[in-house]
Amino acid sequence: MTAIEEEQGGEPAGVGELWRNRDFLLYLASRGLMVTGRQILSVAVGWDVYARTGNVVDLGLIGLCLFFPILVFFIPAGVTADRVDRRLILGSTQLVQAFTGAAIGLWFHFGDSSVSVVFLFLLLSGSAHAFLNPALNSALPKLVPRHLFSNAVASSSSVSKIAQLVGPVGGGFLIALPGQAVYMVVTLMFLLGALAAIMIRANLRITEKEPWSYSLLFGGFGFIWATPKVLAAMSIDLIAVLFGGLIGMLPVYAVDILHVGPQGLGIMRAAPAVGAFTTALALASYRLPWPVGRAFFMSIAIFGCSIVAFSFSTNFWFSLVTLVVYGASDMVSVYVRQTLIQIDTPDELRGRVSAVSSISAGGSTQLGDFRAGIMAGAMGTPAAVAAGGLLTLAATALWYRLFPELRKLTTF
Repeated sequence: MTAIEEEQGGEPAGVGELWRNRDFLLYLASRGLMVTGRQILSVAVGWDVYARTGNVVDLGLIGLCLFFPILVFFIPAGVTADRVDRRLILGSTQLVQAFTGAAIGLWFHFGDSSVSVVFLFLLLSGSAHAFLNPALNSALPKLVPRHLFSNAVASSSSVSKIAQLVGPVGGGFLIALPGQAVYMVVTLMFLLGALAAIMIRANLRITEKEPWSYSLLFGGFGFIWATPKVLAAMSIDLIAVLFGGLIGMLPVYAVDILHVGPQGLGIMRAAPAVGAFTTALALASYRLPWPVGRAFFMSIAIFGCSIVAFSFSTNFWFSLVTLVVYGASDMVSVYVRQTLIQIDTPDELRGRVSAVSSISAGGSTQLGDFRAGIMAGAMGTPAAVAAGGLLTLAATALWYRLFPELRKLTTF
């Protein structure tokens, strides 16, 4: 039972109670600053690398550098989140990302035209984020009472989507400033995010630690495999984001197809967050008005359709509309998946399950960018993006038939 539940004797509290919870607000601040920093960094690095090399495959390599550490470290990251004070993880990993942001800016300002050093710093940043993500997701259930948890997930997602809205737009304009100022802003974001995490007072330590064993390392996999609805939600999300990755290709659209420059790139990067934030805001107040399973599968189908519509667009405003729909539909699937995972998972397993989830969500985003970059180099960018959308639709139809446990789910 959380501190709020103890004070209230376990009685239901209004949603407004979330906004009087100091630790929850600090958590939101840390998350928002971290996501904003990563969004600005992603926009700036994508623009600077493409400006230097003009090679679309390099955009895919940016995604690979951010994904590969998650793939390598997700098991030790999950174990660490279940054995080490999560505040310490949140603070230290954001300090590492502050360092990498500053280092990339210094290289672009003082280094030569090579981008290989930038990829090395991105690997370090991705390694830090691999440990941050499980700790971040598994900390939230310790901060709020269970009956408000789905609202907390939606509120947390709203903050993330605001960051995904502000970050790309801000990054697009900051790129134009002299002296690599954009990377100084990134560094400051991560430093403030680390400070907010360290100021959380709630006990985020795991008091009962499992002895070292095979089940300690792979307990997250065992729980997911034994819980069909969680397995279904995580696996289809992995496939959808893997094949539906298009964010990494936006510099190509901004430069070569829509001809809108860095400001247009920033607006396009922010458009999915507009749709996602609007949806998350509604979910934070009203929750889903439809059966959970049906809404989940429908949202992924709309996600795939929006990708296909965007792929061949040559009109900037129509592209923005498709990206807004893309973000709104993705928000529904994220809301269902995160709520299912955190409510159904025991606290002593949350770090390991969240680590596996980071592969299916955040990790596959970067891998999806890599997939899109390689396919774009072979068959052209619009065709590569469209193929990803069609594969997403096919996978959604297959999962709908394979997992009736999730399809028939009506509520959390």
